[in-house]
Amino acid sequence: MALIPEIAVRTVRRESPARAPLAVDICVVGSGAAGTSAALEAAALGKRVAIVDAAPSPGGQAVSSLIGTFCGLYGNGPDPIRVTYGVAGAMLAALKAKGVAHARPARNTRIVLYDEQALARWVEDSLLDADVLPLFGAVLRGAEVANGRVAALDLASRWGDLRIEAEGFVDATGDGALCWLAGAELQQPETPIWGSVMFTLEGVDGAKAGAIPRPVIHDALRARGRDHGLCREDGFVFPVPGRDIALVNMTHIETPLDPVGGSRAVLSGRAQVDRLVGFLKAEFPDAFAGASVRSYGLPGIRQTRWIRGRHRITVDEVLSGTRPADAIARCSWPIELHYAADAVHWQEFGDDHMHYVPFGAMTPAALGNVVAAGRCIDGDPAALSSVRVMGPCIAMGAAAAHALDLAGAGSVHQLDIAALQDRVRDNLQGVERDTW
Repeated sequence: MALIPEIAVRTVRRESPARAPLAVDICVVGSGAAGTSAALEAAALGKRVAIVDAAPSPGGQAVSSLIGTFCGLYGNGPDPIRVTYGVAGAMLAALKAKGVAHARPARNTRIVLYDEQALARWVEDSLLDADVLPLFGAVLRGAEVANGRVAALDLASRWGDLRIEAEGFVDATGDGALCWLAGAELQQPETPIWGSVMFTLEGVDGAKAGAIPRPVIHDALRARGRDHGLCREDGFVFPVPGRDIALVNMTHIETPLDPVGGSRAVLSGRAQVDRLVGFLKAEFPDAFAGASVRSYGLPGIRQTRWIRGRHRITVDEVLSGTRPADAIARCSWPIELHYAADAVHWQEFGDDHMHYVPFGAMTPAALGNVVAAGRCIDGDPAALSSVRVMGPCIAMGAAAAHALDLAGAGSVHQLDIAALQDRVRDNLQGVERDTW
């Protein structure tokens, strides 16, 4: 009989919580589409970068909430141009090579269905290859501000407390958490903007599910959804080509910012998913009789709290396609305002429409070395609903990285905007048409 290996053991005792700070050039808080883009772009510029997320692994809602579709990467029309470049190109190429990205027309534009696990691995490998310092499972607890600049962040993790010092910071938290803790003014809606719990079903007859017209599902939700305890009266089912699974987005949940409310949203949202599965089985048994939940997403949060920047994107600017002088990204995704439990306001655009994200909407007025990227930039609720999707979020992340690089020890409020726009010019004028 082989001897059991002997493991040496030593006695330890908790040390003083005070630790030497971790010093980097740029600290990105949030690892979703915007944060990952910012971190990779900054690392490519030769910066020492840390990326922080309270979740135990990166990817943000694109992975954990099972969003499952890239929106806002393309323009409008039957053969749309791609409007977002930078890391988006490498990401799409990697997923296409694995056969886990599928394009389809929707809302007079093109969306891309993707496998969330493949995307997770791409994000993880890309951050590792770029030598970005990962700090996952790290909760932001405080920010030290001096002379209008964030000097350091205090974090808590299961491994102990940590302090990060940096020259520049990106708030890609989605809720403006970094700016909130730094004492900046933020905005939030007086009434809820509803989120969703998305999920994937397996055991679906994809051909039959795909053949059900969306208005037929919506009519059934309006007529009998309440009988199943459902509130939302629209949504979608996207069967994944070549597989027996489908992505479903038909729930509405409130997404409060308090700890108990946020936790309750996880539980109530998943209970709503179960009721929705019962509805699909009862109403469309040919497609869903054998279906079961393969995976539940964490709550998909659309809008909760956002910065007060130097420019507020208005819905009129979105509708008119106004191009501000400091534009750094473009988008043609519809207005998608989840303003009520049972309803969503959709406003699609024509083939030639394009609207823009100004850099001023990303810069909190009171902080000189922080750039927001993603769904917590400044805009009225309807305007934000058209620029918070992943395409423009990736473009915002790129602009944030280049802005902090250009600003250095100076202020992002005094940038040479022309120099920034030159660095992100593909996101303003690229016209590639991807082959699918």
